[in-house]
Parts: sequence; structure tokens; C-alpha cells
Amino acid sequence: MAAAAPRKSLLIPGIVALAGFIVLLGLGTWQIERKAWKENLIEKLTSRLGSAPGDLPPPDYWPLLGPENAEFNRVRLNVSFPKSTDALVYTSGSALRDDVKGTGYFVFSLAKLANGPSVVVNRGFTADRNYPHPEGTQEIVGALRWPESPSPFVPERDSAGTWFARDHQAMARALGWGDVAEFYIEQEAPVPPGGVPHPSALKVRLRNDHLQYAITWYSLAGVLAVVFAIWARRQRTAAAADHGSGAGAV
Repeated sequence: MAAAAPRKSLLIPGIVALAGFIVLLGLGTWQIERKAWKENLIEKLTSRLGSAPGDLPPPDYWPLLGPENAEFNRVRLNVSFPKSTDALVYTSGSALRDDVKGTGYFVFSLAKLANGPSVVVNRGFTADRNYPHPEGTQEIVGALRWPESPSPFVPERDSAGTWFARDHQAMARALGWGDVAEFYIEQEAPVPPGGVPHPSALKVRLRNDHLQYAITWYSLAGVLAVVFAIWARRQRTAAAADHGSGAGAV
């Protein structure tokens, strides 16, 4: 009966160690899957942002557009900017732009197409709230973008009217812009006189550290297995020694 004691003492720790081992393997595998997803995303964005701009599709085609098939597609279009309140989106930097130095705002403006529908244009970056309003009709080049998902930890906007998420449809509702396209335009050209707000071409700079993370999780799983094996061997050795000393005393 004494020989069964070591096996019982290892049962609960063994279950805990096995559960931890499975979790660590799962995290490593998830990172491998994320690596493949990130590489596909980088390839897709590089291809779209490196292509020549095409004409903005007609409004009848807009319902067929979505992030999966059109985000970051470069387009050119003629727009005018009616007198309306802009939405200023706070930013402290951008992983996709070279021109954002320090804190400031992205200027989101209502724009009208020649055939009537409205779109929203992120006209570029400004370090303060003073910038000129564009006059007349102009041809712009930019990339199609879709709104950010709201965060439970960041307010949509503050009491001063500064926005913290690039959700152009929420801006349209709050500022009375009316119906706007599901997407917005991230303007890259032309640069306005005086350079403010400053548009810029987007560049793919997505970090891809998932292989490193996967190696870390798999390594931790291996360390856990080795540590548990060493600990279990010592437990059995100690139990055997106790059993042997007990038998000798009898």
C-alpha cells in the first residue's frame, strides 16, 4: 500500500502541469496561425498600396465594397468640400504614415462628389486646430478605409469635440453631415497650399513578431515539461527512500 502513495501525490500536480503544457502549446500554435495571417495581410496591403490609383467606383457599386476586398485600394476622385464642421481625431503617431511627428489631429471633412453622394475624407495631419478650408472642386488621390471599431476603454470623443476613433459614420451622425459612404478616403495628394493639413501616402509597416512569440510559448512548454519531469523523479526517489528506511526499521 505504501508504494501507491507517490502515485497519488503526483496526480494533481501532473494534471495541473499537463493543463499548463497544453495551454502553452495552444498559444504557440495560435501565434503560428497569426504569423500566416499577418504575412497574408502585409502582402495584400503592399499590393494594394503599390498599385496605381483607379477611379472611385460608382455609388451603385459601393454596397459590394468592404474591408476584405477593397480596403487600402487607391482611388482618384473629384470632390468639393462644403462649409461644415470638421471632425478632429487625436493622434500621437501613425504606423502607416511618415508625416505624423508628435501629437496632433487628423482632419476628417465632409466632401461632395460631382454626381451628388457624400463621402468623408481624412484630409491629413495638423499639429493644431488652425488650418485653411479648401475652396472649389479638386481632384484628390487617396486610399479607401473603413471605420475603426469602438473601444470600451477609450471614449468616442471628449467634451471639446475631439475624437479618439476614426469612425466617420459616427462623426456624420454627430455633426449632421447626412448620409455618407460606408468607407472614407485617406487622402495622399495633393498637398494643400501651406501644407496643412498634410496628407501622405500610406506605407505598410505592420510588425510581424509572431514567430518569436511562438518560439517563446513552445520553449516555455518544453521548460515546463522538463521541470515537472525532474520534480516528479525527485518525488519518487524521496518516496522510495522513505519506504526503504521504513522497511529497514521493521
